[in-house]
Amino acid sequence: MKLDPFVVEVIRHGLSAAAEEMSLVMTRSARSPLLREAGDLSSAITDGHGGLVGQGRDIPIHLGAMAYTIPELLKVVPRDSLNDGDVLIYNVGALGGNHLNDVKVVRPVFVDGDIVAFAVSLAHWPDIGGTWPGSYFAKAIDTFQEAMRIPPVLIATAAGVNAAIVQLLKANVRDSESCEGDLLAQIAATKAGERRIVELCREHGKAVFMAAQSRLHDLSEIEMRAALRDLPDGVYEGEDYLDDGSDNNAPARIHVKITIRGDEATFDLSGSCDRVSNFCNTTPFMARSAVVYAARIMSGRDMQQNAGALRPLTIITRPGSILEPGWSASVAAGNHETSMRIVDAIFRAMQDTIPERLSAGGATTAGVLFFAEPRPNGSWKMLYEVHGGGEGARHDRAGMSATRVHLSNTSNTPVEVIEANYAIRLEQQAIRRQSGGAGAQRGGDGSVRTYRILAPSMHLTTCIERMVIAPWGMQGGESGKACRISLVRHGANVAIDGKSNLVLQQDDLVTIEMCGGGGYGAAAAE
Repeated sequence: MKLDPFVVEVIRHGLSAAAEEMSLVMTRSARSPLLREAGDLSSAITDGHGGLVGQGRDIPIHLGAMAYTIPELLKVVPRDSLNDGDVLIYNVGALGGNHLNDVKVVRPVFVDGDIVAFAVSLAHWPDIGGTWPGSYFAKAIDTFQEAMRIPPVLIATAAGVNAAIVQLLKANVRDSESCEGDLLAQIAATKAGERRIVELCREHGKAVFMAAQSRLHDLSEIEMRAALRDLPDGVYEGEDYLDDGSDNNAPARIHVKITIRGDEATFDLSGSCDRVSNFCNTTPFMARSAVVYAARIMSGRDMQQNAGALRPLTIITRPGSILEPGWSASVAAGNHETSMRIVDAIFRAMQDTIPERLSAGGATTAGVLFFAEPRPNGSWKMLYEVHGGGEGARHDRAGMSATRVHLSNTSNTPVEVIEANYAIRLEQQAIRRQSGGAGAQRGGDGSVRTYRILAPSMHLTTCIERMVIAPWGMQGGESGKACRISLVRHGANVAIDGKSNLVLQQDDLVTIEMCGGGGYGAAAAE
């Protein structure tokens, strides 16, 4: 079919707008502050066979994994078993997944009896069962200790929401009211996506719509191949480390070997360490997501992210490693910590080849503090806080301060929302001055936030990297300062680890100081 290139562009932007609208429905409708305030959610649209064609401006690590979500789903849920009005829910990592807190709600979109697309809503649920409130258990020996595992199941049909499944989910989480509200918001988001996709088909014709999706894949492939041809052929190696988790709790190595030949590239991650003893393992789909993000940065182009851009890339992980640990491994922190190490390892491999396209090491950690407050009725209030740090400097500018970098794209929860909804008082929110590394361009500074506990007790989870290994400088720039976390109880300092679960007491004071970004280039002599 001969396609008008202007119509293809209209459909491309229509798909992106539909995904954006889905995310807006979520933020306006969800119950959890993590979703409606911090925005830890993502929306995507795929073609009828699962190839990613549209996405919101959401969380990069979510969106990269969405390229694999529907193709993996269709291996266990055949297309011909789906009906108009069906909505599926699942979180298992084997199906193109992330960690278990990231729950996907998927709606096949039918036009004239055919599936023309899938609308996908991904949301981080603040609690999904498991050993510890918030479903982040640092000492988990397997994924079954982390959270409830949901295989693909129909949460709704044309007849309405499946009340029995909703009750099953609510019975296995600690904040059932928020869970139900967030779930219904996800279902509504996929309905909004469906409505916009049907409108595009009615306006341009179903055949044109489906052909345009295929053309979008081809265009992204062409662009990615052109970008790879612009890079010098060669083999490039880089590595980075998680603070701990390897043998004898030593730093855990992430290694990449990049081979560029013409218009194709291979990213071999098999040299990374074995499965680790904490919750920093991750799925191979998250590893691929991190590679795809880094490849786009390497390209120097603002290309459309869809399935076509993946075609020139070969990504290798090793069974039994931290990046392919098996489906029983604990993976909660790997989503936003280990994936970041992959990006840093790739940047370090390429820093002497394309330094003008890369930044120095930054706050490549979510800096998670998770507060769980017990209610008198036995349920819990959940506050999942992600903290910004310093961005690494670039060749032409200093790094930004108190921001999210690379695969993260969330906001902090406003002080007013926290103090109105939780027994917590925010006593400090500030820039951590001089925490960025020196250089010809200075790294950005981290942030500081201090929480006073007002409840008789409260459970805390910490999930923070870059406490031991600071963000690295580039081209002679200095490293930024590492993250720090402190707990003061009755005037005395209490030791607290970057990956831990503990019970806080009333009047405890918890302070997180986020790392600064690395500097770029040697600083001028004074």
